[in-house]
Amino acid sequence: MVVGGSHQEILDPGFVLCGHYMQEKTTSVAGASAATGLNIHKGKSKILRYNTACINPITTDGNDLEVVKTFTYLGSIINEHGRSDADVMAQIGKVRAAYLQLKTI
Repeated sequence: MVVGGSHQEILDPGFVLCGHYMQEKTTSVAGASAATGLNIHKGKSKILRYNTACINPITTDGNDLEVVKTFTYLGSIINEHGRSDADVMAQIGKVRAAYLQLKTI
C-alpha cells in the first residue's frame, strides 16, 4: 500500500512501522483503506515493538491495537529483539517429529 504525504512510502500491511510516526502511519493507512472500501480488522492487527522503548498505545478507530512479543511474518517467527530463536526451535521440533515417525529399516 502506498501512503501519501510529503514522502511517499510503500507499506506492507502485515508489517507495522515503529517509531514516533507509528500512530500517524496507522491513521493514514486506515484512512486510505476506508477510502477504497477496506477495513482494518482490529482482532487481526497486532503491534510488535522492535528494539524500542516506545510505550504509547497505537489506536485505530479508538481501539488500542494489541502489542505482542513475537510475530510470525512470511512463515518466520520474529521476537521483539529481532531474533528468530523461536523460529529455529520450531523448525527443529518439526524435523524431530518427522524423524521419530520414520520406521526403522
